[in-house]
Amino acid sequence: MAVRSDLRNVAIVAHVDHGKTTLVDAMLWQAGAFREGQDVNKRVMDSMDLEREKGITILAKNTAVQWIADDGTPLTINIIDTPGHADFGGEVERGLEMIHGVVLLVDASEGALPGTRFVLRKALEKKLPVVLCINKVDRSDARIAEVVDEVYELFLDLDADEHQIEFPIVYACAKAGLASLTRPADGTMPDGADLRPLMTTIMNTIPAPEYTEGAPLQAHVTNLDSSPYLGRLALCRVYEGEIRKGQQVAWCRTDGSVERVKITELFLTEALERVPAERAWAGDIIAIAGIPEITIGETLADLENPRPLPLITVDEPSISMTIGINTSPLSGQSGTKLTARLVKNRLEAELVGNVSIRLLQTERPDTWEVQGRGELQLAILVELMRREGFEMTVGKPQVVTKEVDGKLHEPMEHMTIDVPEDYVGVVTQLLGLRKGRLEQMVNHGTGWVRMEYRVPARGLIGFRTEFLTETRGTGLLHHVFDRYEPWHGELRTRPSGSLVADRKGPATSFAMFNLQERGTMFVAPGTEVYEGMIVGENARSEDMDVNICKEKQLTNMRKSTSDELERLVPARILSLEQALEFCREDECIEVTPGFVRMRKVELDAKIRERTRGRAAKGTQN
Repeated sequence: MAVRSDLRNVAIVAHVDHGKTTLVDAMLWQAGAFREGQDVNKRVMDSMDLEREKGITILAKNTAVQWIADDGTPLTINIIDTPGHADFGGEVERGLEMIHGVVLLVDASEGALPGTRFVLRKALEKKLPVVLCINKVDRSDARIAEVVDEVYELFLDLDADEHQIEFPIVYACAKAGLASLTRPADGTMPDGADLRPLMTTIMNTIPAPEYTEGAPLQAHVTNLDSSPYLGRLALCRVYEGEIRKGQQVAWCRTDGSVERVKITELFLTEALERVPAERAWAGDIIAIAGIPEITIGETLADLENPRPLPLITVDEPSISMTIGINTSPLSGQSGTKLTARLVKNRLEAELVGNVSIRLLQTERPDTWEVQGRGELQLAILVELMRREGFEMTVGKPQVVTKEVDGKLHEPMEHMTIDVPEDYVGVVTQLLGLRKGRLEQMVNHGTGWVRMEYRVPARGLIGFRTEFLTETRGTGLLHHVFDRYEPWHGELRTRPSGSLVADRKGPATSFAMFNLQERGTMFVAPGTEVYEGMIVGENARSEDMDVNICKEKQLTNMRKSTSDELERLVPARILSLEQALEFCREDECIEVTPGFVRMRKVELDAKIRERTRGRAAKGTQN
């Protein structure tokens, strides 16, 4: 096998918020990717508006840095920046198809969390070499030696072989752009002057791409992008052979057919730019234009000898929810894309570039079931559609169940919780009601306790808000899909009911002043409401129909209290994610570009009452 010693392909993987994108920033700056005085955003790889707003990476993206090795040899390092959140695991799995090794980033204080376990398991399954980078060593609560031991335990737990467990360790502060091979004292900076120790370790540990001399072309499509001028771009890793601009190649499709196509444009990545190129060789990560219907997992091969590569497979989805057209009385007021055809086309377009999402038809022709990895992934899809001008009705998230040996199985989540010692009791009580099993509890001696649970995925729908309330906003929780287990029986649902508007009209402060004793309001005075719309949370467990449009009757009689103002508690305006957590089975969410409204699936109060009566009668029988 021949080797391309001038090239390395590496992915940076970690749990969410451990510093991946910040590290890529520092690598780009130190490699001279930006000119002096250039205005560059922080976390420049987070290019989507949503990524910047939420502070997380959603899509895997690649960049390339030029580096001069210690012996003066020029080196190109292709870097894949991957998401840390488990809901976007499909992006990680796809990114691992493009590289030959990974840099595993672990926070020097938080240590190995569920996201770390997920990405490391995927890397070990592909037999990829690992460079461990302990980041944020300058944190005041850093515990570097303990975190390194945790990572060794994690490798053993995931059945790493003797070659994989002999990984090099680099200590870094990505924010300052410093790295060292020598372990610093807890809470101090690495003794290196820059990131050269990390880059040298990558060069020595990650193998160079290998290829067979004279082998026919094989390039695997691992991602998609689009250009306003060229249309769809296919991002490919070249496994064998050579590919040239203007070349005729065989397009091996997912259905087994082979077509002759022409490569109209060919690009290589330099820093953040795609640069036109005439040719690329084995090991390169390229973008090509000219094939408008190409999808992820397909292969570009030699015309005379087309050999397709295996299709990319990812883990199955575990959460589903329904998305349909907006059927509320206020539909069409703020959105421009309202029809079932437009919604369906948009959902099908999402399938092309997102391999971890499934789309199923439901009994209704204007509603579809979308399956994904978690609530956040599905909420991001709905948020993107909302910003594009769509109006939708979104159902409550449900778990995707399986039949195994004739028994119903449900997805389980491995969850890690960090809370102050004072809240251990209340967290244990909350998760006991949700059938959670405590597997490990560690007190670090700093006043904080780490608890590891295995919980049914449906028990975590709506859990985050309650958890943050009970821990006064101090608790941290992270979870990742673990496995399927037999159905755990009925779970306690939301303890509170809903305040439901019984008529159409604007909400008035007079009515809300009298209603706020009943619970928490979700709408501000003057908000337009309709019958069946949820306007608040009832303090009691049952739903209550309320008149939130009631106005103060004006008379010509003078009152001693006539000049007093109604003092209203500020309304709790829910975001899309919070609304998804709050919903019950008989409730859904109306999502438009201007508003997120919760409503009952059945708007008519009489029909809802009749249905409740039948259900109660059936229970008694």
